Amino acid sequence: MKQLTDSNAEVRRWAARDLADCPGCSEALVEHLKTEADTSVREVILTSLVLLGDNTAVYGLVACMRSEDAALRNEAIEAMKQLPDAVSPIMRGLLADEDSDMRIFAVNILESLKHPSVEQWLSDVIEHDDHVNVCATAVDLLGEVGSRTALEPLLRLKTRFDKEPYIQFAADLAIKRILEG
Repeated sequence: MKQLTDSNAEVRRWAARDLADCPGCSEALVEHLKTEADTSVREVILTSLVLLGDNTAVYGLVACMRSEDAALRNEAIEAMKQLPDAVSPIMRGLLADEDSDMRIFAVNILESLKHPSVEQWLSDVIEHDDHVNVCATAVDLLGEVGSRTALEPLLRLKTRFDKEPYIQFAADLAIKRILEG
């Protein structure tokens, strides 16, 4: 763990890689991830966190999603996409976060999550979220992964946002894809 603060990026990279085999090291990796400037070291830290996949790693990645650093936010989202079993228990909470950006990021995670509840989570978003951008993000993905079960929620979304041209377009497209699929 001491090597994570070494001035040499190669030493930090190897330290981050070696810590993937060290249960209980997620906290140190997350803390270092928040300040690491070298892209290659960050990539290895993220890989180690995915390999560890414990609650500390997942909640640390959630904290990174709240960062002002766009690259760190995107890296955290990509890492979380690789942790379906670890992320699924907290997904409802992420989708209900008070910050609409966090809810959008959560929908982005669902894109690759490969979890049996993805369609239901997306349907819940379009049924209950009041933020048009969150719903727009969810309806776009629902058009790719949805089944006929999503048709009624999509129709209700169109009614709820009847003055939003993009929602009308996206919902119609999703409905068309589902019916053709």
